[in-house]
Amino acid sequence: MQETDVSMRASLSRHWPEYLIECWALGCFMIAVGLNVTMFESPRSPLYTLLPMATVRIALLAGGIGLVLTLLIQSPWGKRSGAHMNPAITLAFLRLKKIHPWDALFYVVAQVIGGTLGVLLVARFAGRLFTDPPVSYAITVPGSKGEAVAFVAELVISSTLMAIILAFTISPRLIRFTGVAIGGLVAFWIFVEAPLSGTSMNPARTLASAVPGMMWQHLWIYLLAPTLGMLIAAQIHLNVHGRDLRGCAKLLHPRSVRCIHCGYLCN
Repeated sequence: MQETDVSMRASLSRHWPEYLIECWALGCFMIAVGLNVTMFESPRSPLYTLLPMATVRIALLAGGIGLVLTLLIQSPWGKRSGAHMNPAITLAFLRLKKIHPWDALFYVVAQVIGGTLGVLLVARFAGRLFTDPPVSYAITVPGSKGEAVAFVAELVISSTLMAIILAFTISPRLIRFTGVAIGGLVAFWIFVEAPLSGTSMNPARTLASAVPGMMWQHLWIYLLAPTLGMLIAAQIHLNVHGRDLRGCAKLLHPRSVRCIHCGYLCN
């Protein structure tokens, strides 16, 4: 028990900057999501009136969110923590033993806190434009085809996202493009898949909207499906590559920035 306590305290003492970065990153992402959804989907927004075609609005919304995601991954702080911004991604890396369990725990806690604070900040400044239907805190809910379809859709898009992350992060040639690939893929999924599930792929992202909005009805889908999907992708990756896995738990791994996951420049 003492060894466990020491390990937890040591992790907090040494790696708290990375935890705060994960909090900051998902907070910024949720601010971007909240503002984009409000601008393009609130009937009282000028852009909603200016752009009457729903397809155009969702394309711009998807592109804006994908761009912000890429910028966060490519940012100096994103390069420091690894820019998971997603508990399902963190747990998939934990399954691959690329992140320490204590770091994984604190990453997940930081992501949930950061995302929720981001949503609360948008609610504070955008008010009812953001909190009232149809925006409703940018909540993710199943589409008209129901819960089963939403669950399968979240499972598929989440496993695809994790597969792309792993394919890029193990390749010395491709890893520099990881941020662009993830941002582009998330934008694509938002554009084509949003009517089925709202395109979450992220338990903390959904929790961040559900907690302030007090909307819990379909939460199990967005906690379970993305996590299961990314763990499936991680297990397939493990089966294909075996225990001799290349890559790290960072989405980008510049040589000038320390890495708490593989120990690079930590001594």
